Amino acid sequence: MGGMIPLGDASRRPTHISTVTIFIILVNTFVFVQELIGGDAFVMNWSAIPDQIVSGHHLITLLTAMFMHASWSHIIGNMIFLWAFAPEIEDAMGPGRYLAFYIIGGLVAMMAQVAASPHSTVPNLGASGAIAAVMGAFLVTYPRDRIRAVLFLFVFFRVTFIPAALLIGFWFLIQLFSAGTIAQVQTGGVAYLAHIGGFIFGAVTARLFEDPRRLALQRSVD
Repeated sequence: MGGMIPLGDASRRPTHISTVTIFIILVNTFVFVQELIGGDAFVMNWSAIPDQIVSGHHLITLLTAMFMHASWSHIIGNMIFLWAFAPEIEDAMGPGRYLAFYIIGGLVAMMAQVAASPHSTVPNLGASGAIAAVMGAFLVTYPRDRIRAVLFLFVFFRVTFIPAALLIGFWFLIQLFSAGTIAQVQTGGVAYLAHIGGFIFGAVTARLFEDPRRLALQRSVD
């Protein structure tokens, strides 16, 4: 079994502390603890269920579901990906714009998943749609940056550097392929269409949220 874990941008460092990204990670962690305490009742109450959303009920769950996770591996994996790409995007946008971008991206991703299976009663939850928006923005803003990543095959692993355009582009192709192969499946699983929706939103709107002054500061530091 092989895979890859991104560790962060090896080409630059943020010029500001990533306060919003840290806050988002803390909120996700807090909510996950509440899930462990509250159990299935908490999950069903606050996750986004498409059939309820299209009926006009529990719309707040489009937001709350963005901060929930199904397992330890789910939240750990998502937070690793968030920390690998988000600090540079927060640095380019500024705290306020970045928070708005993250929330809107997550909402767009959730709505994309709901639109794909409007009558599903399977709970949708996870930060991956919002994180996909961050990755889409990273691809547009820093395509030539190198990402430090751990590649592993069974028990063997090595740290290497991969161009952001290659790493994120390959990830997106996997989402497209996977969405196509399970398009008719109505059971639970990975919300690939949320990933696609969030990614496209991030790539298309990244420039609108960027702060030119912050980008100029980054260039002067580089």
